[in-house]
Amino acid sequence: MIRRSSEGVLSAYVPKKDLEEPIVAMEHPHLWGGVVTLANGWKLQLPDLAAQTALPITVEARKLSE
Repeated sequence: MIRRSSEGVLSAYVPKKDLEEPIVAMEHPHLWGGVVTLANGWKLQLPDLAAQTALPITVEARKLSE
């Protein structure tokens, strides 16, 4: 799940790992269709969605190998 906090910080929650981490880097300014980096160093490939997609949203993201 991708969400934006009240302070405007984007974060990703991974339910299978019970992990929530801030997104610290994005490949694209509109977030979708690229790779994001979490604060713990994980890199996730996000699906290609419209830039105006409302948050929070549950998506299938693929963890990239390090």
